[in-house]
Amino acid sequence: MIETTLTGKTPDIGEENIKKLMTMFPEVVTEGKVDFEKLKQVLGEYVDDSNERYNFTWNGKGRALRLSQTPSLGTLRPCKEESKNWDTTQNLYIEGDNLEVLKLLQKSYYGKIKMIYIDPPYNTGKDFVYRDDFHDSLENYKRITGQVDGNGKAISTNTETSGRYHTDWLNMMYPRLRLARNLLKDDGVIFISIDDNEVHNLIKICDEVFGEANRIALICHKARASVSNDKIISNNHNIILFYAKNVNVIESIRKDIGLDPELNGFDLDDNDGRGAYRLVPVDGPGGAKKGNPYYEFMGVEGYFRFSKETMQEKYNMGQIVKKGNSLYQKYYLATARQTRKTDTTWWEDGGFTSSATSKLKELMGGSYFDNPKPIELIMRMLKLMTNSDKDALILDFFSGSATTAHAVMQLNAEDGGNRKFIMVQLPEPTEENSEAYKAGYKNICEIGIERIRRAGEKIKEEYKDKENIENLDIGFKVFKLDTSNIRKWQPDYDNLEQSLMDYVDNFVEGRTEFDVVYEIMLKYGLDLTYPVDEFTIAQKKVYSIGFGMLMICLDDEITTEVAKGILAKIKELSPESSRVVFKDNGFKSDSNKTNIKEILKSGGIEEFITI
Repeated sequence: MIETTLTGKTPDIGEENIKKLMTMFPEVVTEGKVDFEKLKQVLGEYVDDSNERYNFTWNGKGRALRLSQTPSLGTLRPCKEESKNWDTTQNLYIEGDNLEVLKLLQKSYYGKIKMIYIDPPYNTGKDFVYRDDFHDSLENYKRITGQVDGNGKAISTNTETSGRYHTDWLNMMYPRLRLARNLLKDDGVIFISIDDNEVHNLIKICDEVFGEANRIALICHKARASVSNDKIISNNHNIILFYAKNVNVIESIRKDIGLDPELNGFDLDDNDGRGAYRLVPVDGPGGAKKGNPYYEFMGVEGYFRFSKETMQEKYNMGQIVKKGNSLYQKYYLATARQTRKTDTTWWEDGGFTSSATSKLKELMGGSYFDNPKPIELIMRMLKLMTNSDKDALILDFFSGSATTAHAVMQLNAEDGGNRKFIMVQLPEPTEENSEAYKAGYKNICEIGIERIRRAGEKIKEEYKDKENIENLDIGFKVFKLDTSNIRKWQPDYDNLEQSLMDYVDNFVEGRTEFDVVYEIMLKYGLDLTYPVDEFTIAQKKVYSIGFGMLMICLDDEITTEVAKGILAKIKELSPESSRVVFKDNGFKSDSNKTNIKEILKSGGIEEFITI
């Protein structure tokens, strides 16, 4: 059995990177420090020592990088009263600064996200520019959202006359993209909407974060039908950056990527049991330049897309047909159903912002959110990348009005999928003279949550006659970013090391055991949608997470009977392995703690944890 003391920190990404480097090149790390001269020797010709080399930098980039690697000491507090279908849903809605939230998700969701879509601020001079506080991100978050006294504002201007116009935006985006990449699966992808203001800079930082080789496409999307007559050229488009975590993995599954195939025109049938088909050309229009072979077959001479041997095999199977002076093959409907259609640019196929605004207004009963993204646009991304992974986990950490959540539920209803979403949004206050504020929506999160609630009910009603529609997950668990629930994990940033040593081991006033349970889950890297069950064992409350995967008891004066009862419950639940958590001061004495630890060890408990 391992005995550990859980800390309040998220993973130290810098430390994790050192461990990876030690695994690959142990000779370049001494006493936790990297010897760059040795590293350069090991890497040999792959090192560029020139002072004049291609790179992209700006004022504050180094600090932004360190910010992405600095552990968070915050937590996510569960809000059952604001949630829907808490006990059954697999979806998450998280209210908070996305930088801190992305840090908090690193352990539980590392390498688990199939697709990320974000629609970040475009830096037009009027939209939100988040100025991160390198000293204390959590206090900065509370200040700008009005949770503590201060003069911070959530909305700020960033005009082109500002000397830091691009710099502020880059410092906001860079650490968030670095953290987001960690969450992607090996076959994961990210889509980012942007306009002309920052597209050039976004491409450069994405090339750095994700790798230029992993850039799949820059997609042009016509977002507006109207024309701005006061401009030389009316920019009616947005650009969508499309990157892979690992393009080689994406290439290996290309047959599963694409849009739904066209199934029209299959009006021929030989009644041979193969089903309906249509004729498609077998010529190779690319000719020699595309490597197409040239030969004569059935009296037709030219370039073909198949080798002569393959053509003969198809002919022997009755699949080659001659019409006039051209050859065709039979393309069966059954085969078409199993294929995906190669996508092209999304000029007029992704929906307009104006129609998205009208649909949202109709759904919500008022104009409460400006310029939402079209559902059709995000559904196209989902269809492209998750057709073969209908259990995919989707993340949007600039979720706005929660269009991504709406699109996930809509597509699940259409194709029977079980995709899940994680929405993250800063509780940006609404203007007091806005329709949203007057309707009772004090911040954007309240709009997004209500949008998901209404959209889910509407989708279920629209598809009420579809088989298994009752199983459609239209729920969501709401969590809110906050400081730690545990006093010893709330640091004094002016005296950090000492504050983590001199603590009073109890919970913050106003926090519940339920809050603490989810903080432990988060810090221990467990999925926040795992079931949490409560039991009474020897007059003490015990929480079981993930059917016994983790057992937590936060009561005082723990007895050996509690330990024996926990073992019995674990045996009943039969998890593959189990860990047990207690308060460090929850034992009567050190000897009592030792006896309990030995009882649990004898029962095969993997880890004994104190907080």
